[in-house]
Amino acid sequence: MEMEMWWLLMPIVLLPVFFAMGWFAARVDMKTVLKQAKSVPTGFYASLDALVDKNTGRAARNLAEVIDQQQNSYDLNLTLGKLYRQRGENDKAIAMHKTLLQSPDTVGEKRERVLYELGLNYQSAGLVDRAEQIFLELQSGNMAKQANEVLLNIYQQDRDWEKAIATAQLLSHDEQTYQFEIAQFYCEMAQAALFQSDFDTAREYVQAALNANKKCSRANMILGDIEQKQGNFGVAISAYSAIEKQNHAYLSMVGERLYDAYEAMGKASDGLNVLIGYQKTFPTLDLLNVIYDKALLLQGEQSANQTVIELIRAKPDLNGMYRLLGLQMSDLNPQWKADADMMRGVIGRQLQKAWMYRCRNCHFKSQVYFWHCPACNKWETFTPNKIEI
Repeated sequence: MEMEMWWLLMPIVLLPVFFAMGWFAARVDMKTVLKQAKSVPTGFYASLDALVDKNTGRAARNLAEVIDQQQNSYDLNLTLGKLYRQRGENDKAIAMHKTLLQSPDTVGEKRERVLYELGLNYQSAGLVDRAEQIFLELQSGNMAKQANEVLLNIYQQDRDWEKAIATAQLLSHDEQTYQFEIAQFYCEMAQAALFQSDFDTAREYVQAALNANKKCSRANMILGDIEQKQGNFGVAISAYSAIEKQNHAYLSMVGERLYDAYEAMGKASDGLNVLIGYQKTFPTLDLLNVIYDKALLLQGEQSANQTVIELIRAKPDLNGMYRLLGLQMSDLNPQWKADADMMRGVIGRQLQKAWMYRCRNCHFKSQVYFWHCPACNKWETFTPNKIEI
């Protein structure tokens, strides 16, 4: 009986012992933490504080002082070089990372990391050839993915589309195939060949673009232009019309060219009806101006006015109101006509400010359409029709 009572009281008796052991372990860990914290130079905290305050100049100076005290500090040297590059002091960044490369301890993955940063320094300094050489060297190591991503940006900036395609293919994997970008690279090459009237080569690039991305509207736009220039108007119409199934929003960009192809075949009325059908089916398209101009030629002013008025009333917006006022002014009495003209002028000025193309990725705005956003470097992110900003 006494033995059973002893086992029952054992946990209670040992509780102070367990508590003491836990307190001792906590004290040991706390002493270690405090010891390590005291070993960090105060300049490091001062540099960190400067970065929080977005004072990169003071941060760089403080970090440089810490490095002077802490010899052979790989991480700090690497970070300071990056900080110099961020500040635009590329010569200091290059010198810092080149010195770090000479250290006998900078081997293996450490060396690859420094080389990568050095390549970024050269790129930032405009020494693209040196940067490319370094990133090509890194293609066979652990930094291959990062190096190829930078190379892809370099080749796009240099408009070296063949190298861009090869690099994008190296980067392709199940989660990101880069087929969308590759199609755009082929379109750039097709556009250049078309400009030089090399129609066969242009067709080959267009087909390669569609093979990479069958929904590439730009490829069919270029194909339509190729066929139109060679007098193959029926084939051009088929190419332009295929855009409806790929992405109907881009029909605005080929509306007039599509009409011209019909007109060249002696079917101008059919072409106009196709455009009117597109505008009715997809009211957000920007086809009103071309519809009015062509209807004016084919049907006369009264019929053209009526056609456009019906389309505007189906989907009224600021652009439509501007066009509607212009159409209705001739029927107003002189007093109302002056007021309507004033209102139209105000709307016109507002349209110049408020209606623009906009990048869906970074929201960069422009009166000019870009396939490749100059702000965020993304492809086909601009709205194909001007929108109200």
